[in-house]
Amino acid sequence: MEDPLSELTRRSTAEHLMPQEEMLEVTRRKSQLTIGVPKEITLEETRVALVPDGVSLLSRQGHQVLVEAGAGLAAHFPDHEYSEAGGQVVYSPQEVFKSDLILKVAPLNSAEMELMRPKQTLISALQMAVQNEGYFRILMNKKVTALGYELIRDKTQSFPVVRAMSEIAGCTAIFIAAEYLASPNFGRGKMFGGFTGIGPSEVVIIGAGTVGEYAAHSALGLGAMVKVFDNSVYRLRRLQNNLGVRIFTSILHPKVLLESMKTADVVIGAVHSPGGKSPCMIVGEMIKEMMDGSIIIDVSIDQGGCFETSRPTTHSKPVFKEHGVTHYCVPNIASRVPHTASQALNNIFVPIILDICSEGGIESLIKKDYGVRQGVYLYNGTITSLSISKLFNLPFQDIELLMAAFR
Repeated sequence: MEDPLSELTRRSTAEHLMPQEEMLEVTRRKSQLTIGVPKEITLEETRVALVPDGVSLLSRQGHQVLVEAGAGLAAHFPDHEYSEAGGQVVYSPQEVFKSDLILKVAPLNSAEMELMRPKQTLISALQMAVQNEGYFRILMNKKVTALGYELIRDKTQSFPVVRAMSEIAGCTAIFIAAEYLASPNFGRGKMFGGFTGIGPSEVVIIGAGTVGEYAAHSALGLGAMVKVFDNSVYRLRRLQNNLGVRIFTSILHPKVLLESMKTADVVIGAVHSPGGKSPCMIVGEMIKEMMDGSIIIDVSIDQGGCFETSRPTTHSKPVFKEHGVTHYCVPNIASRVPHTASQALNNIFVPIILDICSEGGIESLIKKDYGVRQGVYLYNGTITSLSISKLFNLPFQDIELLMAAFR
């Protein structure tokens, strides 16, 4: 009698020898995009969202990039570099705004909002502090899908654009301080850092976040003595570990801070508030105790500033004196170095655009990528940001529920 197990094995082998249905890998159909890069017309916004290298990479993938003439000039990327990279230089914003995806730095102004077409995708800064209900109403009516730079997260759940611009602002703040400290009119005619036989410059940094860390790193590199204050011991410890050297750190004790400010050549305000408005940390009476010709750089001015004497300034008129202390309070420090800042933005957004294309469209990428999904505040005209909905009393839909319904 034949063994049942042997019979089963024989049948299984025979079945495998029979012709089988071919199983093919199901691939997602790639989409081709038209990407528009308008010229920034916001006052003193000198950055551009895509640089020629990014345009070249996108063009080689079969995407069309429309760049408005002069869009990169302020960042030292001339038009001919874009055309040589495969981009198409156009001479009116109307032509740019015919694109599938609009990529810019500053939020749309009223004229640009009128140029938006139904069902377009917008990637730009949101800047909630300067927005009003009308901005969102217009985009809602046009069924736009909009992503805010400062809301997008990466794989580590950090904010890549905010971090990149903060790193640039922290480094640049020290070089700005060095420039004004050496000035006979605004500073003390003093070289920043240290020199043989002369005591080093003293730099006080308020805030141990990304801006504070990179400011401290640059100041130490130039030979300065650095003191960092923050209310979070965790942030102070992290900063010290990242710097790799032991520096003076302290919680924000008013007496200790005041004593340090009295001898400081430079004080950097680098306090960031998740709520959108920085607390006023330094009152006018404390600034009166500082040396004449010392420098304040208020990086927090875009959130209202952390010095009582701060008021917003511009790149064309960046400083003023109060109590003998020079204040630099330009909200958009990264625009002071637009070439570098533009390259940093380009390096973040080119991979996102390529992912949009490889996934078959913005909807597919939003559904798949949690970090990008967090940047969406409008999806096909529906508000998906609870804070925007509450602030302007607009109807809200959870993006997770919308994605669950997406097929």
